[in-house]
Amino acid sequence: MHAAMSGYKRMRQEHQRAQAKLEEKCRVEMENHKHMLDKEYEVLLTQFSKELEKLRQKHEKEQEKKLDVCSIAEKNLQKDITGRHCNELKQFQSQYKKQYKENIEKWKKEHSQDPNTPKRQKEAQLQNQKEYLKASERQEEQKLVQQQAEYIQLEMRKFRRRSILTYYVKEQSLLKEELIKRQQQLEAAHSMLLRHHQLTQDLEYRQQRAIHALKEEQMNKQHQTELSSQHEYMKRVERELRKKHALQQKQQPKSLKQKEIEIRRQFRDTINIQRQQYKEYKAQILAKTPKEDQRAIIKRLKEDQRRKLAMLGDQYEQSIAEMLQRQSLKLDESQVVEQQQLTEKLERELDMLAEYQTRNRQQAEAQRNREKRELDERVALRRTLLQQKMAEETARFQHERHERIRLMQEKQTRELEEFDNESLRQGFSALQIVDSSNERWPEEFNVSASMLSLSLQPNH
Repeated sequence: MHAAMSGYKRMRQEHQRAQAKLEEKCRVEMENHKHMLDKEYEVLLTQFSKELEKLRQKHEKEQEKKLDVCSIAEKNLQKDITGRHCNELKQFQSQYKKQYKENIEKWKKEHSQDPNTPKRQKEAQLQNQKEYLKASERQEEQKLVQQQAEYIQLEMRKFRRRSILTYYVKEQSLLKEELIKRQQQLEAAHSMLLRHHQLTQDLEYRQQRAIHALKEEQMNKQHQTELSSQHEYMKRVERELRKKHALQQKQQPKSLKQKEIEIRRQFRDTINIQRQQYKEYKAQILAKTPKEDQRAIIKRLKEDQRRKLAMLGDQYEQSIAEMLQRQSLKLDESQVVEQQQLTEKLERELDMLAEYQTRNRQQAEAQRNREKRELDERVALRRTLLQQKMAEETARFQHERHERIRLMQEKQTRELEEFDNESLRQGFSALQIVDSSNERWPEEFNVSASMLSLSLQPNH
């Protein structure tokens, strides 16, 4: 019994050590798992920061390039218009020079046939005509130069405004690209967080199943050991009872023999007493009986004595037989009762063990279900908190997105209004600077203010 209890206690200690070992293994596995996921998320965020920094540097270069393109295009436009105006001025001067000669020749021809006008007067009139023609030329040339100056100022003002719009479209396009990139990064980060949540959830459930399986296996082994021990105990006590009964059966003849000897001793004592009484009774009878009748009396008394002694012997033999039978029945009945009591006791103990194991299973099942519910609640709470975090991050990003778009649009609107006000101060009306140009501009400058409101619209 002591050895069985020691083995049972040793088994329970082994089970506890196995549970502690598995729980420690699960704890270390979970720590490594979380560390790996945190590292992966940290690497992703670092990668995102590098990508954004690289994108911002790329945008800065594109903005600088756009400014250079606008500056070069403006210089080229100014150069083209200036060159064309120079040619126009040269053509104008050449044309006027030709007309000047023709007019002088015509005047000379008309006034050369007038004999009444003195020569000196003719020369004075010719000089006046020349001065008039030159003054008219200078006036027309100044008018042309003024028109050219006004034209180039207006065209350059138009182009600068169009350059500003082109730069704004580029600026908004770059902002849109950055915002799309950040939204993609945010979605990728959220996707990773959801994947990490699922991986952690799977690991938690897998570890819980492993721990529950180990505990259930240990409980089954414990119950099997308890049942085996109980059955061994039952076999042992039944075997001991059988040995006891066998010993009782073996010892019974000796006990009965002693009782039989005692009865036979009592029988002999009784015989001796009756014989003594018979002698005394015989002496009394013979003393009263005549001598001739004594022989018959003695014979009758002897027969009577033999008959009574035979009856007494039969009675004692019957008593011995009854005693033997009674003792044997008593022993059998007591052994049967003892066997029944032991069987009932063992059955009660077995039932109690079965009830205990059933309660143990039910408690273990209730504990497992409670732990499953608690894990379900923890997982659900963690997912809810994660969804709240992602919703807050998305809301913050959307707010920042709207703010950056709003600030850029306000800045661009303000700067464009300042440019238009400056144009008004320079004498250009709003219609003039937004009117289409007769100049041929590069295709990328063919934008309008309405395109600004469309540039930052999200893609669908």
